[in-house]
Amino acid sequence: MNSRTKGLELWRHALVASVRSENPDLSARQMALTLTVYLSEGPHTVRGLAANLKISKPAVSRALDRLGELGFLARRRDEMDRRNVLVEKTPAGTAFLEGFASMILQAQAHIAALAETETDVSTGSETRAPRAAGVA
Repeated sequence: MNSRTKGLELWRHALVASVRSENPDLSARQMALTLTVYLSEGPHTVRGLAANLKISKPAVSRALDRLGELGFLARRRDEMDRRNVLVEKTPAGTAFLEGFASMILQAQAHIAALAETETDVSTGSETRAPRAAGVA
């Protein structure tokens, strides 16, 4: 399996695990927005997120509406400049991303186990690597 295929398999396994979970499905835009807020230093504004992701402010606002409904991100007015809306992390969003990160790590272990099995088969030794729990 080449590195491109491994990357796609990793993403597929993580997404399948996510779809099977109780968590809500996020669009790619919603996930990118959530990850940007959680993984890059703030403060985050709607304007700044739109510029960072190179999408329109209305697109950010629509995604934030849904993420706010889910409790994954929160908006509040900037007390220093009331024209700005700040986007903030929430405990629910943190828990969601921690769960998603776990799914990615499980998928990574599964892909590594598959690669190990392929290597064993190609060298003539047929040992089966264990499957990672909860990964398709």
